[in-house]
Amino acid sequence: MKPRTMGVALIIAGLTAVAGYGLYGFGMNRGMQMARGASAAGGASGAAQKAGDIDPKTGKKVLYWHDPMVPGQKFDKPGKSPFMDMQLVPVYEDGGGSSGGSEGGIRVDPRMQQSLGVRTAEVTKGAVTPVVEAVGSVAYNERDVAVVQARSNGFVEKLYVRAPLDPVRKGQPLAELYVPDWVAAQEEYLSARRLAGTRMESLIEGARQRMRLAGMSEEQIRHVESTGKVQARLVAHAPIDGVVAELSAREGMTVMSGAPLYRINGLRTVWVNAEVRENEAAQVKVGNTVEARASALPGKAYKGKVSAILPEVNAATRTLKARVELANPGGELKPGMFAIVNFTPAARKEVLVIPSEAVIQTGRRSVVVVALADGRFAPVEVQTGTEANGQTEIRKGLEAGQKVVVSGQFLIDSEASLRASESRMGEAPAAAEVSSGAAQKPAAGAMPAGGAHKGTGKVLSVDAPSGYVELDHDPIASLQWPRMSMGFHAEDKAQLSSIKPGDRVDFELYAKPNKDGDFVLRSIRPGGAR
Repeated sequence: MKPRTMGVALIIAGLTAVAGYGLYGFGMNRGMQMARGASAAGGASGAAQKAGDIDPKTGKKVLYWHDPMVPGQKFDKPGKSPFMDMQLVPVYEDGGGSSGGSEGGIRVDPRMQQSLGVRTAEVTKGAVTPVVEAVGSVAYNERDVAVVQARSNGFVEKLYVRAPLDPVRKGQPLAELYVPDWVAAQEEYLSARRLAGTRMESLIEGARQRMRLAGMSEEQIRHVESTGKVQARLVAHAPIDGVVAELSAREGMTVMSGAPLYRINGLRTVWVNAEVRENEAAQVKVGNTVEARASALPGKAYKGKVSAILPEVNAATRTLKARVELANPGGELKPGMFAIVNFTPAARKEVLVIPSEAVIQTGRRSVVVVALADGRFAPVEVQTGTEANGQTEIRKGLEAGQKVVVSGQFLIDSEASLRASESRMGEAPAAAEVSSGAAQKPAAGAMPAGGAHKGTGKVLSVDAPSGYVELDHDPIASLQWPRMSMGFHAEDKAQLSSIKPGDRVDFELYAKPNKDGDFVLRSIRPGGAR
């Protein structure tokens, strides 16, 4: 291509681009003018309406207007949202009380209830018995113990039970001892009996008493009397059924009077030392019946009672030790086994109960959604008590016979927060009316002196001739506003001449908005330190 031809082509392309950009700019300006006209028309048409009027489009009574993105704020007239670049949306009276507010509840169409899967349950009376379970270990019953001692000085000649933990039965021979002291006492007794006569009775009784003092039992003395022979050896027998917990005797050893030979623990009953959580200890009482199960014995349950609550809390596990005594037929429960103990608290009186799934926990309070007449629902704050087996005790807030929502209540509660957020969270003001396009006024006592709201922020843009300024403002506590960017019109345009984009400023807002739904700046000045 020749240089001249190339230059002509470049000039034509440039003219075409300029023309296209001009047409694009004209179209954008025209579109923006039309959008402003539509917005102004919408504001003008809605300016005549107020809360309580009948909407000619729907024939319904308007309760208030709100921004769906900030449902907790209510407005008594239509206009532009101070939070988002959109018009406020009307909320209509769907039924209920004269005011149609939170007292009338939220009406949900039956078909919508079916779509949401809304289910209800009746508030009833019943006893809530919490289930308290704890893990413990089996131990010997220290109240079922017998000790076999040497009643006199002697020698261990033979052991019949030779190892610890050997099982024994009542009356079973344990050990045989040779006791020299018994031989002399028995010889004296037998010699006195051979001397027949009335005057020898006192001598015989004295010899019998010396055998007792030597440590012989009545049974052993009767055996000497019946056989007429000296019994030099003593056989110790088991006094109870059980196992040998301690064995202190060995064959050939010398024992002194009172020396322990055997310690026998019975197994008719055993203890389970259960670790009960500190927050559940109040529900475990001495005498409560329990049921225990051991993993080593599947399918078997053992009945018993709480015999003691030990007065000590384990600092590491924050548990108390409950001593449970269980019957142990057959000796199946062995010391050291783990067992799960189910405590059955004492019987409780009848209280109001509802399904636990109906309770909405907000952190500070508990709320349930109550089903009213004509498909209406309302959130109600309740005071809950004990929870067990899927049932929750209601101490305050409901009456028997009422119906509560057990499925879909979160969606209903979200809608209810538009009209009665104070019922659910207890933090929003109670149905206070505000001026056109203004956010709901704070609760009593939060309004600053002088009827204006003070704030600080950063200037994003400023148009002094029109009196418009856009601010990135910090949270405004008196309005319950978070940090966000918003545009405002200044009452005194001259104040905008002293500020520029990027400046930190202090400002005050009128509580009364202008016709466009924006707050009016009473004053604005440089400053606004964080």
